[in-house]
Amino acid sequence: MIPSLRMHNKVLIAAVLMIGAVQSRAETRQAPLWEFGLGIGATAFQDYPGSDTTRVYPVPIPYFVYNGSFLRADKNGVRGLLVNQDWLELNISGDINAVVPHDTARYGMPELRPSIELGPAVYFHIVNRDEGRLKLDLQVPIRAAFTISGSPQAIGWISDPRIVLKIKDAFGMHGWETDFGSGPMFIDKKYSDYYYSVAPQYATASRPAYAAPGGYSGTQFGITLTKRFSSVWFAAYVHYDTLRGAVFQDSPLVERNYDWSVGFGFAWILGKSTRLVEVSN
Repeated sequence: MIPSLRMHNKVLIAAVLMIGAVQSRAETRQAPLWEFGLGIGATAFQDYPGSDTTRVYPVPIPYFVYNGSFLRADKNGVRGLLVNQDWLELNISGDINAVVPHDTARYGMPELRPSIELGPAVYFHIVNRDEGRLKLDLQVPIRAAFTISGSPQAIGWISDPRIVLKIKDAFGMHGWETDFGSGPMFIDKKYSDYYYSVAPQYATASRPAYAAPGGYSGTQFGITLTKRFSSVWFAAYVHYDTLRGAVFQDSPLVERNYDWSVGFGFAWILGKSTRLVEVSN
């Protein structure tokens, strides 16, 4: 999976960087019901949007594709297809945020724990031309976030609607696929409070107490590039968020007005189903 364009921390997300190919109902072909593999990659990212601490990690890349009629695992993530029409999909979608070690701006504050996000996502297929070589989608997800270490804790809601342009055989290179995406991001007060508030007991001379509100949290831009060879899958991404105008921009925990990450990886296909099913071309 190339992660959703909103990315807080990329270690766990990049561990599933290589999943599958997008499905549609036009121009079908026969493909294995499932495939699996394993690979390795690397990712660089900020601790959280607004942090000035950057980390680089090597990451394992588990590869899995499942072309089921209801459940699919592909480059858009693990999805339950509730509605699947030529112009509309209603899915169940998710995201993962990795643990943040003690960041300098948060020194003495509770650590941010790893979290998972789950919720519905509506995909509107606006353009589909040249047998799927050029697509334009409007993706509208909304997810509830929960911490997953220790006692689970609900930490709020997030929505990041985006326009995504998908191009096959990008730049005249056969088999290469590129996605360009952009859109605003929104969080509720509880989510903003988890990342950006400073409780009075953690205030210092350089880190005053702050109560983060909910609302607009920036605009995202992302590019992904993928290629399936005979037995190897390659993918890379570049992601940038501008935090100018975000509701939490006055938080003392915001040290930069942007967030960025890059990553790449390879996965070797180790096995596949002998059962063939019909998927998009």
